[in-house]
Amino acid sequence: MSKPHIVCHMMSSIDGRSLTDGWNLDYATDLYENTAATFEADAWVCGRVTMQEISHGTDYPKGLASAPVPRTDRFTNRDASQYAISIDPHGKVAWQSDTALKSHVVEVLSEAVSDDYLAYLQSIGVSYLFGGKHELDLAAVVDTLQRELKIDKLIVEGGSHVCGAFVNAGIVDEVSVLLVPIVDGRCEHPSSFEIAMDRWTAPTSLALKSVNKAAHGAVWLRYTKT
Repeated sequence: MSKPHIVCHMMSSIDGRSLTDGWNLDYATDLYENTAATFEADAWVCGRVTMQEISHGTDYPKGLASAPVPRTDRFTNRDASQYAISIDPHGKVAWQSDTALKSHVVEVLSEAVSDDYLAYLQSIGVSYLFGGKHELDLAAVVDTLQRELKIDKLIVEGGSHVCGAFVNAGIVDEVSVLLVPIVDGRCEHPSSFEIAMDRWTAPTSLALKSVNKAAHGAVWLRYTKT
């Protein structure tokens, strides 16, 4: 089974918090995006919550499916310059089109998704694939992405539960963390990597690849899987 080269790229405070609300750092988004762009990834991955913010949609039309929709992968664009991979097992992101931030959208779903949601994706040209009956097998998902769409480099950009799931699955080749010079201190805010205890297997050991001083006093740490 082949897979893309997978990088988790996160930005966090010094104390490891990953939600940026209340930070009031006008440079943070550009700093993150500029460092992310250096990876020259074929696709970027985000979870449902992040993708809902990007899509700006609140709901999708119901009643589009007049019959059961087969649970088979559907790719409407195999030649995109970049893909936006949405980890959305229950089918909740209300896309307005098949494009997000100039990237073709690919929804990663479980077979438990509704027929209406599949019919909705078909109506707007969004690609989709199935990662399991109820839970997603991320190793199988990235294998499908490489085989079907020729995605050789994948950057995982959050949120924390998606990054945690990829690391916990043992399929991440590199972890990249951009530390900005701020202490958040809010205990209810998630860290860059979150794994539910019933799914946690063991700590993930990494080897330091590089340490770079970035703009605005940030530090860019890069690690590879040992």
